This record gives sequence, structure tokens and C-alpha cells, in this order.
Amino acid sequence: METQNVKDTVRQIFTEYLTANGHRKTPERYAILDTIYSIDGHFDIDMLYSRMMDQENFRVSRATLYNTIILLINARLVIKHQFGTSSQYEKSYNRETHHHQICTQCGKVTEFQNEELQHAIENTKLSRFQLSHYSLYIYGICSKCDRANKRKKVNNNNKKER
Repeated sequence: METQNVKDTVRQIFTEYLTANGHRKTPERYAILDTIYSIDGHFDIDMLYSRMMDQENFRVSRATLYNTIILLINARLVIKHQFGTSSQYEKSYNRETHHHQICTQCGKVTEFQNEELQHAIENTKLSRFQLSHYSLYIYGICSKCDRANKRKKVNNNNKKER
């Protein structure tokens, strides 16, 4: 789907959600939705705040951002991820299932897809539970941090030998 078509569709879904739940339809809420659907990948509130100020030239308070994010999560247009101690978000409409690798040292989050893993999860028989969607987080050390750790270890061993 073309980006503008996606934005029009999510705007319509959001409007229906706001109407059904008695929430106001404010320009700020729609500007936040539009900005989120212009971001590729994950974002946090600080990044969204900066982007709205700098690129969108739209001033909103952090409280408005947090409140709107909650509405968007409830409308199933945004997903919240808890990567260690960091809360990050991503758009969820029309997104393919993907998994996350999180480096426990630098905090870098990398998305990846693995059909075999996806099929295994989707075909798992769950007792008294109907799967609608899922998130998979794999924690470890990224290759960049692993190389840095190995260099540090070699340097420390060289210092000890002297």
C-alpha cells in the first residue's frame, strides 16, 4: 500500500476509534498519528517530540504525546515495546510480523524476519488461548560490542603480561 493510502486508512481507523470511545478529534492527535506513520522503525517519545518540533513544525506537549500514544495503542495502530529499561514504539498497521534482537550492552535494536521461526510460533498449539499477534525479543551482544569486548580483553591481557 502506498504511504498516503496507509495514512488515510489509519486516520479513518483512528477517527472511528475516537468517535466510538467519546474522545475528541483534535488536530494535535492527527498530527501525531501522521508523524508516527512517517517514521520507519522504532521511536521513543523524545524522538517523536523532536521530530514534531523540527521536521513537522508542530508544537505539542509531552503530556499530549503520551496521552495520544495510549489512544493509538488502544486503537491497535501503535505497538509499545519494552526493550530492557527503554520504552519504544512502532506503527502496527499493515506491518509484517518481525522479531527483535536487543544488544544488552549498547541497547541497539535490530529487526529481523525468520519464516521458520514465525511458522513454529504460529503453529504452536496453545491451551485455551487464541493467538492474535506476538512479539519476540532475543537478548544478547551485537557483533560490534562483541568485537569491542574482545579487543578490550586482549588489551587487558597484554597489560598484565608487561
